[in-house]
Amino acid sequence: MNAIRKDWTEIKTNDSWAIFKIMSEFVEGYERMARIGPCISIFGSARTKPENKYYELAVEIADKLAQVGYGTITGGGPGIMEAANKGAQQGQGISVGLNIDLPFEQNHNPYIDQEHNLEFDYFFVRKVVFVKYSQGFVILPGGFGTLDELFEALTLIQTKKINKRPVVLVGSEYWSGLVDWIKQTMLNAENNINEKDMELLKIVDTADEAVQHIEEFYRTNELTPNF
Repeated sequence: MNAIRKDWTEIKTNDSWAIFKIMSEFVEGYERMARIGPCISIFGSARTKPENKYYELAVEIADKLAQVGYGTITGGGPGIMEAANKGAQQGQGISVGLNIDLPFEQNHNPYIDQEHNLEFDYFFVRKVVFVKYSQGFVILPGGFGTLDELFEALTLIQTKKINKRPVVLVGSEYWSGLVDWIKQTMLNAENNINEKDMELLKIVDTADEAVQHIEEFYRTNELTPNF
């Protein structure tokens, strides 16, 4: 035990200096996002191809959101993210990309406004910026990263760390199984969430339904623009 303890105490790291890099990412992110106006974050897979129906649906949703006054925030990469940024520009809305440096998949797409293209090294900083500057969350089919972003948003709303905001799942055939499991297992079988928590989620299948849900939400809830 003493040898193990000695080995650990002799290890030298630069971990504490990373704090300054983390701080710089927060400062730059806050400074650049603070005046963008009301935006919706759109999440989904980086692997979705342009011929996929969900790619086309993401374009349509972001376009329609732009037409009613919302900008779009994405992770800045390909797939659903590219589609959403494309739709935002198509609708002449603000198109934001929060890019992350990854060893695969991630290169910023060409539909991000140049002044709204941000680069991050840390996922957790990027997620804070996603949540802080979004008036709602639209989630299309995706993988682990998409689920991470979905449950991060739900947790923060559930625990009242952020104001209640609409969370829209697009594609009933993709999301119904997950939502059924949440209801049947997490809620009914194990009582790990409250019945009211199920109201945080809305499943839709069309762009009109997604935009309508967001607009209806803000007829009875206060819009909190971040500028």
